[in-house]
Amino acid sequence: MRLTVLSDYSLRVLMYLGAFPGRLSTIQEIAEAYSISENHLMKVVHRLGQHGFVETIRGRGGGLRLGKPADSIRLGDVLRITEEDFYLVECFGTEGSCQITEVCRLKHALQQALASYFKVLDAWTLADIVANRRALISELEGIDQ
Repeated sequence: MRLTVLSDYSLRVLMYLGAFPGRLSTIQEIAEAYSISENHLMKVVHRLGQHGFVETIRGRGGGLRLGKPADSIRLGDVLRITEEDFYLVECFGTEGSCQITEVCRLKHALQQALASYFKVLDAWTLADIVANRRALISELEGIDQ
C-alpha cells in the first residue's frame, strides 16, 4: 500500500506544526523546510483545516497552528480524510467485476490486514511522532540545537 502525496504532505505539515507548538507558522516556511510546492501545501492545509486538524489565522501576523492538541490527532484519522479510498483489490469497491467475489476468501484476509493497519495507526498520535522535538527542529531548520 502506498500513500498519496496529499497524505504525505498532510503528515509533514502536522509534524512541522507539532514541532513548533505555541508559534504560528506559514505555508511558505513549511514549504521551504521540506522543499515542496507552496501551491500544493495550500490545498493540503485547506483540507486539514476543514477537518479541524489545522487552524488558520488570517491577516497581518497570521499563520497556521494545530487545530487540536497533538496528543488527540491520531494518524489513522488523518489518513482517513486524505486518502481517496482503501480498495486494496477490486472487490472492495462497488463496481467489482471479479468472477469469484462471492466465494473468494482473499478479500477477508485483506480486510483483516487493512483493519490491523488502521489499528496500529490509530494507536499513534502526532505527539508520539514529534516526541523527538529537538532533533526534528534541528533538521527542519538546518541548525544544531
